[in-house]
Amino acid sequence: MDWRDRITVDPRILVGKPVVKGTRISVGMVVDFLAAGWTNEQILDSCPTLRPDDISASLAYASEILHSEKVFPLQVA
Repeated sequence: MDWRDRITVDPRILVGKPVVKGTRISVGMVVDFLAAGWTNEQILDSCPTLRPDDISASLAYASEILHSEKVFPLQVA
């Protein structure tokens, strides 16, 4: 599955944050739920417009963004 089939960025929706197509549910929200320990089932119960592939696509999008991100060393004071 290609995340591009399920994730979109539109400046008119949530000020351009990546969202699941056809929803106002951001990739960040899905990742936050997972980071907080929610199961896929809990996310799907709380967001009935989502499908299991939307959760996978959100993770795939986040992974790709993180792999392409340039990281600069932190300066310690």
